Amino acid sequence: MAHFPVNHPARPLYRVLAGLIGLYILAFGVYGVVLTWNRGLFGRGSDWALGLRTNLAFSLVSVIFGAFLLIGASRRGNLGHYMNLTAGVVFLFTGLLMMSVLQTTANFLNFSMSTVIVSLLFGLVLLATGLYDKVGPPEHAAAEHERRRHPVAERHR
Repeated sequence: MAHFPVNHPARPLYRVLAGLIGLYILAFGVYGVVLTWNRGLFGRGSDWALGLRTNLAFSLVSVIFGAFLLIGASRRGNLGHYMNLTAGVVFLFTGLLMMSVLQTTANFLNFSMSTVIVSLLFGLVLLATGLYDKVGPPEHAAAEHERRRHPVAERHR
């Protein structure tokens, strides 16, 4: 069974990091849509927006995903926790998948190696954010703190 820390003291910092990533992705997507609006949906041109290569399809997906991350970062409950975990896994999977098809015609999102690296970094940060921003009642946090303070050997005597 997975164990996630409850009411971690750095939770606000992690939510801010997730919000900043969401804001960057939203800005990238909006700028990419404006830049590539007159080209094909899955164009393979050399259009760059905020340091990443893009096409209209990738820009539209980025707008949706950026808004998704901003909504998750603004929620106080565990919805943001689950949204960040999901987003982290999606970013990692997408980065690896697009790296495997980078120099082929299957690169329909027009990724470059810099886009892959940013996707993997964002995935790792969002996964860490999701691991540490779980919210629970104060009793759960106090019980978890007590459990951590005592070594396992002393607990079972």
